[in-house]
Amino acid sequence: MLARRAYIPEESLPRGSRRPWPLDVPCVAQLADEGMTFERPVTFLVGENGSGKSTLVEAFAEAWGLDAQGGRAGRKYVNDRPKSELGEMVRFDTTALGARHRIGPRTKRKGYFLRAETAFGFMNAVSGMNGYWDEDTSEMSHGEGFLTVFAAMFREPGFYLMDEPEAALSFQSCLRLMHLMHELGKSGAQIICATHSPILASTPDADIIEVGEHGFQRSKWEDLALVDHWRRYMATPEAYLRYVTEE
Repeated sequence: MLARRAYIPEESLPRGSRRPWPLDVPCVAQLADEGMTFERPVTFLVGENGSGKSTLVEAFAEAWGLDAQGGRAGRKYVNDRPKSELGEMVRFDTTALGARHRIGPRTKRKGYFLRAETAFGFMNAVSGMNGYWDEDTSEMSHGEGFLTVFAAMFREPGFYLMDEPEAALSFQSCLRLMHLMHELGKSGAQIICATHSPILASTPDADIIEVGEHGFQRSKWEDLALVDHWRRYMATPEAYLRYVTEE
């Protein structure tokens, strides 16, 4: 484990009772009030679109020193791009290993932030560059490109963040990524991943935090609303389809 807790210092919060965006998002408000603890090497943030899980992951990446646009630790890709307001406020309580990881030489830091919405252009820009991968991802499908990045950049103990990596992945590819994350967590790495995928969220020994209008709370895989909806849909799709097919 590298990070034990993410929080927002009280002195960083705006004065007064009104909290502007994104501090008015329930999960961010809870982060400001009590922080978020990390109890296992692999943590999943699961929730609907708009719940704030991606906002949290981006802020965690920035607070750790990773570029919000994505990429590996120790390298910044977008010159003069300031951190988000939330990324500026978030702080971490780290383990001794985590502290050494953050203050070590830039070129020795291990970690990566993969965000689906910027990954395709980024992969094509750095393919073949020193320190990345030799394959030309522009000649691959999106899913193949993602798996190339995973295999090349998610290999050593470090701090890894992902925002909806399942966006380009098939069922089998999600299983491959799940295996990679499980093995990476056992190696001493720490992973925080925002996802809609019930497959990824079922990674053995992972901690699951469900994000929504309530803020956030720990959950078991079988109790997730996401899992319940998928089970119901696969059992009786007509119960859902009638809402989109009836005129």
